[in-house]
Amino acid sequence: MSALLTKIPENIPQDIRKIRIENSHLTELPRGSFSNVSALEYLWLNFNNITVMHLKSLEDLQTLKELRLQGNKLRSVPWTAFQDTPALKILDLKHNRLDVLPEHALRYLPNLTYLDLSSNQLTVISRDVFSSWPVYQRSQRAEGSMDHAANAVLALHGNPWICDCRLRGFVQFIKAVGPPIILMNSYLTCSSPKFRAGKFFHEVELNSCMKPLASALDTNLTVPVGLNVTLTCYVQASPSPAVWWTYAHKPLRAFNVSTAPAGEEMLRSELHIAAVRPIDAGHYTCTATNFLGNASVGIALRVEPLPAALATAMMAATAAPGPPAHVEVRIAKQTVYGITLEWRAAATDAGDTWYTLHLGRYDAARKDTVSVGPGVHTYSVGDLLPATKYEVCVAVRDQVPRKGQCVVFVTGSDVSQLEQREKLIHIVVIICAMVLAVPAGMYACTAEARPGCVARGLAPCRGGRRGERAPRSGPDSSLDSLPGGSEEGLCRPGSGKRLPRAGDEPERPGKARPGARNSADLY
Repeated sequence: MSALLTKIPENIPQDIRKIRIENSHLTELPRGSFSNVSALEYLWLNFNNITVMHLKSLEDLQTLKELRLQGNKLRSVPWTAFQDTPALKILDLKHNRLDVLPEHALRYLPNLTYLDLSSNQLTVISRDVFSSWPVYQRSQRAEGSMDHAANAVLALHGNPWICDCRLRGFVQFIKAVGPPIILMNSYLTCSSPKFRAGKFFHEVELNSCMKPLASALDTNLTVPVGLNVTLTCYVQASPSPAVWWTYAHKPLRAFNVSTAPAGEEMLRSELHIAAVRPIDAGHYTCTATNFLGNASVGIALRVEPLPAALATAMMAATAAPGPPAHVEVRIAKQTVYGITLEWRAAATDAGDTWYTLHLGRYDAARKDTVSVGPGVHTYSVGDLLPATKYEVCVAVRDQVPRKGQCVVFVTGSDVSQLEQREKLIHIVVIICAMVLAVPAGMYACTAEARPGCVARGLAPCRGGRRGERAPRSGPDSSLDSLPGGSEEGLCRPGSGKRLPRAGDEPERPGKARPGARNSADLY
């Protein structure tokens, strides 16, 4: 208990029947974790940090009756591992992070009498998970006979169930289940969708899954220029689909789209276009998709210019109060994928002013627009492309953005690209330093080396040819004729004679020895 164990202890006695390791630092159950303890019957490993369980972690545990793994961090369990534990009766997996229960999960637990899967992350379970459970199969066979199957306790509460068509079979199983299978808590509740959140299973009726069906009340719209337009489509599907809008085969930004439930299996999606212009005309498509398929509906938008007289009157009415209001715009925050804008309007009634944001790529002819209500002076966009040049303008609604009300900016590069570029720069710098260091070191060494020293170093090679003597270096030798530094240590003091080389006669005892060599001689 509360020991600083990071792995299963070794050399456990073979006759041990019960092991309990809790509140430790175990992170995995490797292959054959307890294969040397063949008599083990009870294994408690609660409240550790186990995240991985090997397929053969329960190998050779034929007599194991109880396995408790409560309070760990398991996201999945290798259910076929229980083929090695045919005598297992109690399996406790509550307070883990299991989010999937495959159809074959319970097939290898024929003698289980207690299964606790509560407080995990299970959202959807197929009914077939339990139809393949031997305990459930025996209970079905015992219904019409005098045989009585042993009771089995099942705990499934505390999971975030998604109550849509995918859970229909499981909900029907929970409603119909009875002895010998006993639910520890029969009041299982829905977590989503929102209109079913908090409801008990026995309170909901789930329909079969359905492919999306998209429709629109009006697929052809004709509006005058300058009007605010809302395009609406309705989608019927189960489970709830993902919905998006496209214009000229390009997806439109989410801040112009609002999607909300319009019924139990119906969604209403709206695309808002503020102060429509002739460039906004075209074909818009509403698309919905779920795991069964997708569907779409198109809406054609036509923008009519105002009559000349009416346009002149509107322009005069707009210009009558005074010059257009000036809006000061700045970028308050910028990230790789988005920006946060702030603006301030120089108008007396700024508290009642609506604004229109125009955002798009700098070279795009058509910018996305979004309307912002009174009292709001900041807006964030978070789905921009990295390393791209954009332009954003803020203007009072129904007015054209003027010079000074637009900001041009470039989004940052992707973090992964920056890291790769940084590593490449480091590698190039290191290689350059190594390449530059080699000639510099050679020059530093050879600058102090004497030609006589070089000649002396080459002499043994010349003299190694079948015992012939190396030729003396005369005054015209190319190496001896090179300019050098001090002769100290290389030639005898006071004479121009060279030091003896390999193949020369040995020095006579009476002659003076040369002085000490300097660093160049050593080199």
